[in-house]
Amino acid sequence: MSEEEVKLLGVLTSPYKFRVEVALKLKGIPYQYIEEDLSNKSPLLLQSNPIHKKIPVLIHNGKPISESLVILEYIEDTWKKNNNNNNPLLPIDPLARSTARFWIKFIEETVKP
Repeated sequence: MSEEEVKLLGVLTSPYKFRVEVALKLKGIPYQYIEEDLSNKSPLLLQSNPIHKKIPVLIHNGKPISESLVILEYIEDTWKKNNNNNNPLLPIDPLARSTARFWIKFIEETVKP
């Protein structure tokens, strides 16, 4: 596998950034973390997420992906197997996967940081 560049733009205390970090670590994906100052957003953040101008943003080989749940799906789809490490982020069984998605959505809508 060729060397891949993965960057994560975030803020230390962001739960949205944290869940992306956990997924990257579970998958064994090396990445560079770039701390953002949301009161003085960097040109990289503004260029990478011009619609919402929010974190987190994952940049994979120069291509930005925004919104934490979208990033998690991207990670799962892109790194199904990484160095013989197939830690799936969701269960394989369709019913268990649906149940997990239900609780993810419930937590997303109910628990606000």
